[in-house]
Amino acid sequence: MTQTFFDAADDGPAALGMVLDEGRGSLPYALIHGEALVACAAWALGEAGVTAIDAGIPWESVRGAGEPLVLHDSLCPMTPVDFIAACLRRALAEDAVVVATHPVTDTIKLVADGLVGDTVDRQGLVTVASPVVLPASVVAAMAAKPGTDLVELVADLARSHRVVLVEAPAAARRVSSTDDLLVLEGLTSG
Repeated sequence: MTQTFFDAADDGPAALGMVLDEGRGSLPYALIHGEALVACAAWALGEAGVTAIDAGIPWESVRGAGEPLVLHDSLCPMTPVDFIAACLRRALAEDAVVVATHPVTDTIKLVADGLVGDTVDRQGLVTVASPVVLPASVVAAMAAKPGTDLVELVADLARSHRVVLVEAPAAARRVSSTDDLLVLEGLTSG
C-alpha cells in the first residue's frame, strides 16, 4: 500500500528526492549567495515538500517506498521551489516522467567527415535542466538505481515511459564553471 503525505506549506504530495553531486567535480561545493550549491539544491527539495534521501540508500528500499522520486542536479542550485513542486504535481497527474529543460540558444552545426556543414534548426532542441521527476510507477519499474547523468537517464526512460518536457525558469540554469556561477548569482540576487 502506498502511503501519501502532504506538506502543510502547499498541500502537495510527498516524494523522495536525491540531490545529484556525483561525477560533478568540486563545483557542487562552490558557494552561491554564501551557501554551497549542493546545500541550496537540498534546501529547495525540502521546501518543495520532498524528503531528501542519501544516494547510498539501497535501490530496493527506494522502490519499496512507493513514492515518486525527484532527481535534482546540484549544478542547478537555484531552481525555484514552486517549479520543483509543479513538476512533481505534473508527474503525478500525468503518470509521466517530467523533465525540466531549457531551449537551445547556441548555433548548432552538423559535422561530417571533419567538415562543418549545415546549421541545425534549433526549434525542437532542448537541454536537460533540473529536476527530473519519476512517478512512483516508473520508480517501481526500474530494476536499478538511476544514473546521475540526467541526459542519458532521460534518453533511456524515453524508450519505455512517457516523458513530458517542461521549460524551466531562467533561475534553474545549470552551471558548468565558476563564470557560470557568477552569472547565476547575479541573475538570482535580490
